[in-house]
Amino acid sequence: MEPFKNEISPALVGLIGRLLARHAPGTDISAFEAATLPQLNRLELKQRVTLIADVMHDLLPRDPETRRSVLLAMLHPDEEGHANASSTDDGLCGWGIWPLTTVVGRHGLGSLEQSLETLREMTKRGTSEFDVRPFIAAHPARALAVIGSWVTDQNVHVRRLVSEGTRPRLPWGMRLHALIEDPSALLPILAELRDDPAEYVRRSVANHLNDIAKDHPDLVARIAADWMEGADKTRVRLLRHACRTLIKQGHSGALATFGIHSPQIAKPEIRIATPTVLLGNALTFDVNLRSTNPAEQRLIIDYVIHHRKANGTLSPKVFKWTTMTLAPGQALNLTRHHKMKPITTRSYHAGEHLLALRINGKDFGEECFALEMPAGLSRS
Repeated sequence: MEPFKNEISPALVGLIGRLLARHAPGTDISAFEAATLPQLNRLELKQRVTLIADVMHDLLPRDPETRRSVLLAMLHPDEEGHANASSTDDGLCGWGIWPLTTVVGRHGLGSLEQSLETLREMTKRGTSEFDVRPFIAAHPARALAVIGSWVTDQNVHVRRLVSEGTRPRLPWGMRLHALIEDPSALLPILAELRDDPAEYVRRSVANHLNDIAKDHPDLVARIAADWMEGADKTRVRLLRHACRTLIKQGHSGALATFGIHSPQIAKPEIRIATPTVLLGNALTFDVNLRSTNPAEQRLIIDYVIHHRKANGTLSPKVFKWTTMTLAPGQALNLTRHHKMKPITTRSYHAGEHLLALRINGKDFGEECFALEMPAGLSRS
């Protein structure tokens, strides 16, 4: 798969230069390319976007209204069907609008209201979720009042922006520390969007609530319980996704919302078939379970691997496994193969690791296995 950074390519720089010259006569395309292209290939994704935006800022007209008109004219004319398309000489869309939204987010355009309206138009061709955030951070009440008024916008990308752009912990985006501390201003906005007709919007609402749950777990558990009242299947799916972190953590309130209670089972038997695992191979284990509940019960079965860190301590990571309903007294055996493969988000270290089960949020068992590094790897 091609790196995301290659979406911000020399070809895109050339296209932006041509569109600048078309809508801002007198723009020196050669100067624009000379200030961006020599540096582009050695930069990462966001650095490329910032470089292009800063050079554009220097070349755009100084008058705010004229600058805004030029930037909007550079957008693709189709505001309905090009948000996921590639930019062309007709205008910018998809990844191509990111330098434009960054001009607004970094350098501003007139008043807060005018800047946000510019970003609303831009997001119809892609997303401006990263660049509404400086305005929210600087003026939260004013910005949220404007953004919150878009919950009924006809364009699905604008409605998603209402939720996605205000997420307290948006990946790749600046943290909104005031909203991390107190997300209460966001809750009426999310309530308005919870039954949006578009899955794209509802998924964002779920991710937003999951963000909030990382800092306010009890609050999100209460919201889930409240929203479950009269919920249809679509909203239940939203809430289940919103509570995924709470469920993995075993939050009793969140589990109870979905009818998940403390498991009534005999002590599970865990057997590790691969007591020593070479990095790149699989940890294989099986589990024997038996219900002691006189009624059927629903079980969410996950497993926890306690990875060894460089300092010798262990760090738990929960992995999803399966959900099932057990009949009274039912016994079953489950087998799992977990690939211990190198990934960019985790460093592996040789030595003893631990495996445990997490069933309906409660941990059971603790079995050891050893991880070994292939020859030539020095992590230990």
